[in-house]
Formats: sequence, C-alpha cells, structure tokens
Amino acid sequence: MNKSKSIILTEGNILNALTKLAMPIIGTSFVQMAYGFIDMIWVGRIGSGAVAAVGTVGFFTWLANAFIVIPRIGAEVGVAQSIGGKDHAGVTRAIRHSLQLILALILLYGVFLVALREPLLGFYQLGEEIQGMASDYLLIIVIGFFFFATNPIFTAVFNGAGDSTTPFRINTAGLVVNIVLDPILIFGLGPFPHLGVKGAAIATVIAQITASTLFILEARRRPELFTDLKFFTRPDLSYVKQMFKMGLPMSVQSACFTLISMTIARIISDWGPMAIAVQRVGGQIEQISWLTAGGFQSAMSAFTGQNYGARLGHRVYRGYFVGLGIVTCVGIFATTVLLVGAEKLFGIFIPEPEVIALGASYLKIIGISQLPQAVEILTAGAFIGLGKTAPPSIVGISLNLLRIPVALLLSATALGLDGVWWAISLSSILKGIVLSTWYLRFMHTNEEMLQLRTEAI
Repeated sequence: MNKSKSIILTEGNILNALTKLAMPIIGTSFVQMAYGFIDMIWVGRIGSGAVAAVGTVGFFTWLANAFIVIPRIGAEVGVAQSIGGKDHAGVTRAIRHSLQLILALILLYGVFLVALREPLLGFYQLGEEIQGMASDYLLIIVIGFFFFATNPIFTAVFNGAGDSTTPFRINTAGLVVNIVLDPILIFGLGPFPHLGVKGAAIATVIAQITASTLFILEARRRPELFTDLKFFTRPDLSYVKQMFKMGLPMSVQSACFTLISMTIARIISDWGPMAIAVQRVGGQIEQISWLTAGGFQSAMSAFTGQNYGARLGHRVYRGYFVGLGIVTCVGIFATTVLLVGAEKLFGIFIPEPEVIALGASYLKIIGISQLPQAVEILTAGAFIGLGKTAPPSIVGISLNLLRIPVALLLSATALGLDGVWWAISLSSILKGIVLSTWYLRFMHTNEEMLQLRTEAI
C-alpha cells in the first residue's frame, strides 16, 4: 500500500483517522457540489427560466445516482473489507466488477434518457422555451455520462483503500477546468460563440473527461490496487449478484428519493418556474451541510469496513460515537448559518428580490433539520461499512415517501409553498431519530457484533 497517501484505519487514534480520511472526502464532495454551484451562478445571470431548465435536468442526472450507487458501494465496501482482511485478490475483484457494472448500467440509462427526454421534461410543464433549453442541456450531459459515472467509482476505490487525498486532487483539477470554461462557453467570451445553457453543459462534460483521464493515469501508478484487473474478462455473475444484494437497497432508496423529489418539484411547479428555481438553488446551498456530513459517511463506511474486515468490533463501536460527535457539531453549525444568513446566501445566485424572499424562507425551514439529517447520513455510513444497507434504505424510503402526502396537505393550508418545505424538514428530523436508534439497537443485540466486541476486551 502507498503509505504516503493511505491512512491506516485499523489502529491508532479513531478521531484522527476519521478526520484525516474525511477532510479530503469532504473536499471532494464540495468540488463535486461546486460543479452545480458554478453552473447555477453563471446560468442565474441568464434568468430564473434558465435556472429552472438546468435544475429540472438535475433531477435526471440525480436519478443516475441510483445506478451508480450499486457499483460504488461494491467498490468502497469490497476494497475496504478486503484490505482489512489482507485479501489482495478481493481488492482487484471488487474494482473490476464495479467498473464493468457501471459501464453497463449507465449505458442503458443514457439511452433511456435520450429516447424519452421530451415527454420526461414535459411532465414539469415548463413551457416551450424553457423545455427547449432543458432538452439541449440534457442531451449534452448524457454524452458525458460514462465519465460522470466512473469518477465516483474511482473515488470509492481510493476512499475504501484509505486514500481520500487522490480523489480530492483529481476532482479539483476537473473543477478548475469547469470554472474556466463556464463563463467562456455560456456567454461567448473571446472567439467562442454565446451558447447559454448548452455552454454550461459542454463545460461540465469536458471537466468530467479531464477528471476521468487523471484517474486512469493515477490507476496506472497504483499497482497495489489496480494490478491484474483484467477488465475485459467475463464477470463472475455470483459476485455481481452479491454486489446487487448489498447495493440494491441503497440504489432503490436513491431512485425513490429522486422520484419523490421530482414529484415534490411537480407540486412546486404550481407556483411557477420561480418556485422551481428556489428549490434548485436552495438545494445547492443546503448541500454544504449534507455533503460535509456525507464526507464523514464515506469515512465511517471505510473505517467500519476495514475494522469489521479485521474483526475489530470494539473500534467499530467506538468509531460510531466519535463520528456522532463530529457531525453533531456540523449540524449545529449548519443550522446557525442557514437561519442567520439565508437572504445573503440566496442573493449570491439569483439577484431578484422576490426570489430571494422565497429562497430565504426555504433555507430557514430546512435549516431546522440539519442536525438530525447529519446524524442520519453518518449512521447510514456505519451500516454500509458493515454491508448492512437495508436499514438506511428502509428508513429513507418510507419517510421520504411521507413527504408527498404531507406536502400536499400542508401546502393546501395558509402555509402555501412553505408547507412543502416543512414536509421535507420534518421527514429529515424523523429519519435521523429512527435510523440512529436502529443502529444502536443493532450494535447491542446482534450476536456477531457482541462477540467481536467481547473478543477485543
């Protein structure tokens, strides 16, 4: 293992291990978030209609995560547990099958989107002009889907190996490319034509290709992970089945979450394109907190996976509480920022007074749920590291589904559009409470975990 880049997770101080692993992961998450931020900042200068077009397409790229999550979890958990168990063959098996699977899944999804993009976009009743912009944006993004989907797989491989610095460095390089190209292609600076939202899409695809190229070059320098992959070898169907068994619950959760969000967006569309733009931009701002917690989710998953693979149950148990303390601080800080700085934060993206007022209301209501949301995200990582993906999926799907009837009910009252935001916030609070309770009960009642903790004493 490349000791200068990888962090040993099966020994030493747990807080240091989690923090050192999580910081670059958080950085990577912020880089990935910044792709959308940069696009929204520049596209917002075109108008709220353009934001609504890009934001609507965002639901379909978001839905792609339902396909990405199966090989991503397979890579991260497979690599982490294999390294913990000192099984090099298991490492290469996890990487090869994850890459093969994402190629097949994303190709099928891309063909589906291209063939049905008009009726899918028509569901939102955006109007002819905005739907035209959305259709152009979607078609270009789909062209780069392979790179969009493989970058998270490479990131998961390195994270599972305890090396979160490499993905951060590579994804940052891709972001720099996106930052440079966005204004040039959107507004037609210099010799380049004015492309509008199509320019934003082209800039994003070029940036993702850049990151993929750098990942491949890095893989050639890491024989301890990528030796003897034999990518074109026929996959072991029993192993693929195992990956589906582990990742499918999270995939279904991701798909349901996106479909529910799309349904919520359809409810919001009754208030017009401005309300859709508020949800899209508000979601981008809120990502600051849940992507930070998501960094600790990935760190917790890798930490739990390696220590579980090494049969160190006491570190698995203690690690969760260390992580819980960290994300509690994250959640409290996020709530404070969203409540105090709502107007200023939203004004960065769309400098229209009416939109800022609507957006500030969104951020303040969502801000209340930041702490339990962070707890839910961390706890999901602990379950994933153990290979137990069903509990976070069950909690996520059931309580996210609850958002639809509650949103319809509350939005029909004097709350209006704010009723939709309250439905989202309340469900997030419930998810954090229920999932953390489930995990603690599991750790205190599961015979295997009790035995592992006892053996270490």
